[in-house]
Amino acid sequence: MNIDFVNETERDLGFDLEKTALEVVNSCADIADLPYEALVQITLDDSEHIREINKIHRNIDDTTDVLSFPMVSYESPGDFDEEKLISQDAFEPDSGELLLGDIVLNIDRVISQAEEYGHSVRREFGFLIAHSMFHLMGYDHVDEAGMAQMERLQEEALAKIGLTRN
Repeated sequence: MNIDFVNETERDLGFDLEKTALEVVNSCADIADLPYEALVQITLDDSEHIREINKIHRNIDDTTDVLSFPMVSYESPGDFDEEKLISQDAFEPDSGELLLGDIVLNIDRVISQAEEYGHSVRREFGFLIAHSMFHLMGYDHVDEAGMAQMERLQEEALAKIGLTRN
């Protein structure tokens, strides 16, 4: 699994952001049984810019903690059928990597939500990346069953790398 990591902020969160992001991305890919080398872009930004992106792409004039922009449409969550992915031009021609999509993470909200939920900034950072990664792999939380599935997968992926709530 590879990430294209862009930090548009000057914030120092006290840990290696790119290393932690890569650990989370790899853990999520393992949990979802992703059978391909894949690429995801992760951009760290602030509340103001996230609000602009949210307004442009989702017609919501408000900030949010993380935005997910999947490159692939799935008939069912985690359906990595090669023929379906090829038909969507989902593989990077030169490297052969599956292009999962983009994650735009709001660093301001990472910090405030970590404090609000009483866990580390690193844990909140990892949680939001995991949440978005499962969206990029076709999972969603539009109903209770999907919400429960995503929560289970997120917690499993984070526990695997030691990013628990405690």
